[in-house]
Amino acid sequence: MSLQSTVAAAEKKMAKPKKETSLFKKLIRNRLAAIGLAVTLFMSIIAVFAPWIATHPPNEMDVVSSLKIPGTDGHLLGTDNYGRDLFSRLVYGARISLIVGVSAVVFGAFFGTFLGLVSGYFGGKLDSIIMRTMDGLFAFPFILLAITLMTVLGQGLVNVIIAIGVANIPGFARIVRGQVLSVKEEEFIEVTRSLGATDGRILFQHVLPNCLAPLIVYGTMSIAGAIISEAALSFLGLGVQPPTASWGSILKDGKDFLVLSPHMATFSGLAILITVLGINLFGDGLRDALDPKMKI
Repeated sequence: MSLQSTVAAAEKKMAKPKKETSLFKKLIRNRLAAIGLAVTLFMSIIAVFAPWIATHPPNEMDVVSSLKIPGTDGHLLGTDNYGRDLFSRLVYGARISLIVGVSAVVFGAFFGTFLGLVSGYFGGKLDSIIMRTMDGLFAFPFILLAITLMTVLGQGLVNVIIAIGVANIPGFARIVRGQVLSVKEEEFIEVTRSLGATDGRILFQHVLPNCLAPLIVYGTMSIAGAIISEAALSFLGLGVQPPTASWGSILKDGKDFLVLSPHMATFSGLAILITVLGINLFGDGLRDALDPKMKI
């Protein structure tokens, strides 16, 4: 082979673009992330199709059939202390947990992102005021802040979402502010500003898109924390009120019957554990897939 043909072949090889791996393929290659994604999708399907999956009405009581062991009289996971079908209540509880988890994170992400954008971009006194306020919220442990807000707001599903959402705001604000401080110093921002773009356009069309990757990862992992917080609030009697089924309230009822009927607390605890673990595994895999330094 001549030197000319060798050079031509090398140039052709160098000119051939590298085939980029899609985000989904990166997730699937990571076994733990794939398991987490499967668990998250499975729980989401259960929550969406709860009325068709549940074998009994979740709030139908039959005191005569109370505390039945799993597999008795058509009750797949047994019954609780009021004779309600435990499987059906866990299925409907998945709906409550995911609604609270996703809604609270969206609430926190919306306000936290806005505050982080304004704080990081404009800086100065406004930055100091916003971030000192966020520091004040960070001074409270997450669940303690949620309990305090529930005490002020009162009980109910909407108030649970607001309380957990407010507790999520500082985390989103800090992450976005850090990204903004880095992005706003880039040359393309200076060029955009020199062309006469307004601050609002720069923020929402140029700065915000560059903050989305860490936001998505943090938001995904925050859903798991929100689910635990909802379960904790319901366990303490501050969350979703009876007879509405939630994993935390089922766990609360089950703690009084650990000796006679341990299945009540066991199955609800496993539902929380599996869901939170799955979302965390998915969040870890998503972080690695979105990180350009990681080779998956």
